[in-house]
Amino acid sequence: MTTALDRIRVGSAPDSWGVWFPDDPQQVPWERFLDEVAEAGYSWIELGPYGYLPTDPARLTDEVAKRSLKVSAGTVFTSLHRGPAVWESTWEHVGQVAALTQAMGAKHLVVIPSFWRDDKTAEIIEPSELTTEQWAHLTKGMERLGHEVKETFGLDIVVHPHADTHIDTEAHVERFLDSTDSDLVNLCLDTGHYAYCGGDSVKLIETYGERIGYLHLKQVDPEILADVVENGVPFGPAVQRGVMCEPPTGVPALEPVLAAAQELGVDLFAIVEQDMYPCEPDKPLPIAVRTRKFLRSCGA
Repeated sequence: MTTALDRIRVGSAPDSWGVWFPDDPQQVPWERFLDEVAEAGYSWIELGPYGYLPTDPARLTDEVAKRSLKVSAGTVFTSLHRGPAVWESTWEHVGQVAALTQAMGAKHLVVIPSFWRDDKTAEIIEPSELTTEQWAHLTKGMERLGHEVKETFGLDIVVHPHADTHIDTEAHVERFLDSTDSDLVNLCLDTGHYAYCGGDSVKLIETYGERIGYLHLKQVDPEILADVVENGVPFGPAVQRGVMCEPPTGVPALEPVLAAAQELGVDLFAIVEQDMYPCEPDKPLPIAVRTRKFLRSCGA
């Protein structure tokens, strides 16, 4: 018998429909995403790239409500390791997204560090390892962001370790957590990205449980990943090869991850994200339906 995961709130995101950009001819229209995510049986969504969904709160409230959907979080990209010089431009972007997130009744802002390798051209933009000074900029900048977002918008930031960013591997994630204040900054653990970078999600939840504020559910195909790692394939092309795959066909197994998360005894969002940019418009819905069914079989 499956244990009911009553502390886990499952949703999905535009990413599972192949959406990476606010506007891109290869992506499904936002109306179709909303229709299909509801049809697949999800009740929670994220905003995705700012500008993909309508940014007028009244209109977006109407659009999600008529499909019986609710918003769990917004997402921002930041380059805080570059120091105080980027604060103003960062805050301008964060403020836009946070205001919409707050207006939609959500409580979380997912913060993704910037890529050190261009996600379209794969050009290496900067070193993959930060200097000591850059680590200090990153951690202090995230703490400042956490404080300002909480004070201004009443939202909690959850930082998302991500492939081809400076917060990726177990060592980098632990260094980041050990260097930041849990009152200001917690983690959005993306099970797929963490596995992509060699980390163990269950171990992280068991070791740093109080820092896990949010989950993204995702799996990687171990065979494709092995080739990606061996040949240094950038994240964008790796996604096009299908490195992020449909559960339960990949790693990590999601049942133990969800069980470990339930054990924390706090309410957690667990948002499905299967990176598929770009993809055929008819591909996401059947996967979403099967994934929702699979998660129900796990008790979520």
